[in-house]
Amino acid sequence: MTDAAIVERRGNVALITINRPDARNAVNGAVSTAVGDALAAAQQDPDVWAVVLTGAGDKSFCAGADLKAISRGENLFHDMHPEWGFAGYVHHFIDKPTIAAVNGTALGGGSELALASDLVVAAESASFGLPEVKRGLIAGAGGVFRITEQLPRKVALELVFTGEPITAEAALRWGLVNQVVPDGAVVAAALALAERITVNAPLSVQASKRLAYGADDGVIAAEEPKWERTEREFTALLKSEDAQEGPLAFAQKRQPVWKAR
Repeated sequence: MTDAAIVERRGNVALITINRPDARNAVNGAVSTAVGDALAAAQQDPDVWAVVLTGAGDKSFCAGADLKAISRGENLFHDMHPEWGFAGYVHHFIDKPTIAAVNGTALGGGSELALASDLVVAAESASFGLPEVKRGLIAGAGGVFRITEQLPRKVALELVFTGEPITAEAALRWGLVNQVVPDGAVVAAALALAERITVNAPLSVQASKRLAYGADDGVIAAEEPKWERTEREFTALLKSEDAQEGPLAFAQKRQPVWKAR
C-alpha cells in the first residue's frame, strides 16, 4: 500500500505530493490525514521555511473529492483533525508560505487547494474551475468565498455560476496564479519560487504572512464567519432533491433534471 502523500525535504522547503495518480489524486481520508499531518509537521519544524504542494503524475493536480469513497460512506477528512477541512489543508493555516504546483487539472476541490495556497505555479496544460453547481452542490471547501476575494467579482461569479473551467493562461491573466510554465517544469519552478522566499529571514516572512492574513494562533478571524455560513448553506443544500439528482445523473452519464427543490 503506497503512502497517500509523499513528503520530501529540499533544503528549507517541504515538498508534499498527493500520491494517488491512478485516481487523479482525488482526496480521500488517507490523503487528508497525510497532507494535514505533513502541513502540521512543517509548521512545527523550525528548519522548514516554505511548503510546496503538488500531485503525482502529469494529468491531474487534484480531481477533488473521491466520489467512490463518498459512495462507500467513507470519511474524507483527517482522522483526528476534521477541522482542518478538505485535504487537511483548506482550513489549516500555517505561517510558512505555501505554494501550489498545479501540474494538470485542478477542478472542484483541486481549485480549492490552489485557492487556499499563498502562491500558485501552473503548468501550461493546467485548468481551474468550480463545477459543483453542475452537480447540484457548492464549492464548500472555501472555493466560493475565496475565488470572489482573489478575482474581480464579476469574473469570479461567472466561474461560480457557470461551473465552467478556465485555462492556466486565463488564470494568469486574472491573477489567480503567479506563473505559468511548460508542462513537466512546474515542480521545479515552484521550488525555485520557494527558494526566492527562503533566502529571506524566515521569522520576518512568517510574521508578514500572519499580518497579511490577520491570523492569530493559526486562525484567520475574518474567515471564520464565512466557514460557518458555508457549512450552513451546504447542510441545507444537501437536503434538496437537486443535490441528490446531480451526482445520480453524473453516475448514470446523463443530463440532470433540475427541480429547484
